[in-house]
Amino acid sequence: MSVRREKRKTKAGTREVWVVDVVTAQPDGSELRVKKQSARWTRQDALSYERTLLRSISSGEYSKRKEVEAVPTVAEFADEFIKGYAKVYNKPSEVIAKQGNLARYILPDLAGRKLSDVKVRDVEKLKGRLLAKGLKPKSVNNALGTLGKLLRYAEEIEVIGSVPRVRKLKAPPPEFDFLTFDEAERLLKAASYNPEWHAMIFFALRTGVRYGELSELRWRDVDLSAGRVLIRRSYCVGQVTTPKGGRQREIPLSPRTVELLKKRRQLRHLQGDGLVFCKEDGGRHIHRRADVALKRCCRFAGLREIGWHKLRHTFASHLAMRGVSLKSVQELLGHATMEMTMRYAHLSPEVNNTAVALLDGERVGEKVTAT
Repeated sequence: MSVRREKRKTKAGTREVWVVDVVTAQPDGSELRVKKQSARWTRQDALSYERTLLRSISSGEYSKRKEVEAVPTVAEFADEFIKGYAKVYNKPSEVIAKQGNLARYILPDLAGRKLSDVKVRDVEKLKGRLLAKGLKPKSVNNALGTLGKLLRYAEEIEVIGSVPRVRKLKAPPPEFDFLTFDEAERLLKAASYNPEWHAMIFFALRTGVRYGELSELRWRDVDLSAGRVLIRRSYCVGQVTTPKGGRQREIPLSPRTVELLKKRRQLRHLQGDGLVFCKEDGGRHIHRRADVALKRCCRFAGLREIGWHKLRHTFASHLAMRGVSLKSVQELLGHATMEMTMRYAHLSPEVNNTAVALLDGERVGEKVTAT
């Protein structure tokens, strides 16, 4: 049957498309096959296209060669993918990541290959070459993710009819580093030479905000009476955007954090729509300069050098070690799924110990004789 419905898997789920699949005999004895699909077609659209296609082939007007040549190469489509998809739907940092994956890993191997000619075998060969270069599985998966998204976008806008399966590697859970309670106190003590860096480090350790969120926090987002802040913006690559995941979140402030912010606003007369953490003239701290300052504080404290994101890991780790539920940690960090938060699960052993104790009839805060 030359007109039929088929199911296609996409990131959003399974969808049905109408497919026209025509095979005709050519004067030289060969067969010409033309296959086209569209999620926007109705059955009548598909039948109409089939009739038009058959008339075009029988009259000699249809040129398979021209249709094949109209399919762009991976290199030709890469720019359209970045402009039409990445810059529309992704954050600036994600756009840069996709551009880097294309330039470093994908285009050197597949630049001249037509999109319709990229098969599973090509994907597997690319995977093998990247591993042979010494890339870690996570880096390879990031590159494969960009390639898969590019091909699915090409299918979505009907540049190609189908997408090869892009199978990712099994990668070990990402390792993360954090400061112990003693190390965190040593870092804060070492940072006291500069009130600005001390305040920023203290706030990061007590709230777990990302640096982009920290640098874009404004006084209108701070409610000192209620003791909370609303994280609804971030600053990245010269642009103000939404927090990662696109969702705002509320974070309660500890008493010491509230006290720090009150003194800060009184001493520096910071208020209105201004930045909470800024230079003397109200301007934003450059991320690179803040990173250098944090590493300097680490050296003063006799600690290994870390980046600002390690303070976020420290916040979450300390909560888990204090017995805070992983669900609460997830909400405070703004993780979209529990999977990201589960990396801290091993730091709260009491959770599992309590769960197993229930089998003997014991409940939290009391003991019940087992039957």
